[in-house]
Amino acid sequence: MYVGSEWDARYGKSGYTYGTEPNGFLRSVIDAIPLGRILSLGEGEGRNAVFLAEHGCDVLGVDASSVGLSKAQSLAKERGVHIRTEVRDIREYPIAPTCWDGILSIFCHLPANVRHTVHQRVVSGLKPGGVFVLEAYTPRQLEYGTGGPPVRELLVTLDELRGELEGLRFDIAREIEREVREGRLHGGMGAVVQVFAVKPPDDRPPQNRS
Repeated sequence: MYVGSEWDARYGKSGYTYGTEPNGFLRSVIDAIPLGRILSLGEGEGRNAVFLAEHGCDVLGVDASSVGLSKAQSLAKERGVHIRTEVRDIREYPIAPTCWDGILSIFCHLPANVRHTVHQRVVSGLKPGGVFVLEAYTPRQLEYGTGGPPVRELLVTLDELRGELEGLRFDIAREIEREVREGRLHGGMGAVVQVFAVKPPDDRPPQNRS
């Protein structure tokens, strides 16, 4: 979730908890992500931020775990790219309005009330034309037990996301079953929701200030 000490302990083990390769859904949409400023929420050990940086993006990874982000910086150095990281509780992270060309949320599971607030900030924080990329487990994942939170409160449906991300255009919006093999904690068939959403350009005419 977002408790730093819990994730510090998890990321403090040897190796990379979710591997060093990017999330599969992110990899599939990389060509549609603007080459600009990208914010990655719940970045963890850096696999997705480093992948984006390798494709020319200016990436800021935010996570509550200093241990995870330290490993993210090590991975970036190993791959020969630069990423920025910030240790912050996502619940309280102030996403500046109209600031980001893209925002990423990959298996960043939050309680519904927290998630709703964060997603409002996401919509506000995207520039016109900016994109939001999300993959998360749905409640059906409880039937699989192959990764993700073990409680319904931290899982999300597509209908819930549509309500929370009002103002974005959903170019990809689906609940599917797919093989998720990303590190030692995501291993097997899973039930996920995938979203690639765009903030529509602001086509309003300029105001007359005379």
